[in-house]
Amino acid sequence: MAEEKALTLGFLEENAITRTIRDTYASFSERREALGLTNPGNVENINREVQKDVFLTNYMFQGLRADLTKAFSVAPLFQVSHAFSMGSQGLPPYTFAALYGTPRVFLQGNIDNDGQLSARANYRWNNAFVTKTNAQIAPGPGQAMLQLDNDYTGKDFTMSLKSLNPSVLDGGLTGIFMASYLQSLTPGLAVGLEAIWQRAALNSGPETAVSYYAKYKGTDWIASAQLLAQGTVNTSYWRRLTDKVEAGVDLNLQFAPGMGGRAGGLMGNALRKEGTTTLGAKYDFRASTFRAQVDSAGRLSCLWEKRVAPPVQITFAGELDQFKQQARIGLAVSIEAAGEDLMEQQEKAAGSPASPPPF
Repeated sequence: MAEEKALTLGFLEENAITRTIRDTYASFSERREALGLTNPGNVENINREVQKDVFLTNYMFQGLRADLTKAFSVAPLFQVSHAFSMGSQGLPPYTFAALYGTPRVFLQGNIDNDGQLSARANYRWNNAFVTKTNAQIAPGPGQAMLQLDNDYTGKDFTMSLKSLNPSVLDGGLTGIFMASYLQSLTPGLAVGLEAIWQRAALNSGPETAVSYYAKYKGTDWIASAQLLAQGTVNTSYWRRLTDKVEAGVDLNLQFAPGMGGRAGGLMGNALRKEGTTTLGAKYDFRASTFRAQVDSAGRLSCLWEKRVAPPVQITFAGELDQFKQQARIGLAVSIEAAGEDLMEQQEKAAGSPASPPPF
């Protein structure tokens, strides 16, 4: 019996079709390695250099803010923080946060004075595969949210599978599901796509959409383009001017059916076109960072971060809207408390090859 099983397995592994497939895959892998391709990142961060590094949209705030952070350990990472805010519509008056991180696990939780609780739990299965969970619970009906992400990072590609509020409790599958793939074709060029399937309730049919992405990386510049399913075209360009100066420009065009007219479009409706162009720059000084941006909608913004002492940082934000005749400013103070033993842990962690937590 064992001999018959061995003969069967040997036939499956050594027949002409299996050898051809194996040799073809080996030849393809060798040619792929010879191209010297690198990982292109994921579709969410395809224009990260412009949107998250240069532009100050994610850093902008209004009113007064104070952040107090106390770090207890570096390896593993453990710290708590207290955030106070006044005069801001988007930030709660008080938020308590705690986080814990190891090379495999990252945990973070926030709760504000209104009782809104948000939590993140990430787990790294291996060097390539990471699972991320994000949950939010707030007072009132319909305020709960659950997001599950699975990211696989290969040598020259990235695959992601995400779901937002998935559920089968109503007798069928509902929620939003997204699958994306970004592949490097040359050392500089990467292309990808993202497919979306969503169903709000069982009494409504599912909806599908596909978006396309492209990115090209030069020596000191990066260009990206996105064709989104909802009729949006986005292009961005980032360039490093000097060691301390970066600049970026972003063009966003939206096409949507309008109200009637003879101009054609879908179902006889005219296409309504809207576009915004944003130009920004980032300057890194010895102990401070300055960001500024201006867009075609008439908004001029700037943000200045200054570390006045090793544990103290001051941030000033300002925005002026020329068309709406509105202005807003913000001032923040951040204090990080750490003991001498923690500084020694940081020095040891900087010299060790351990992986960072899966943020």
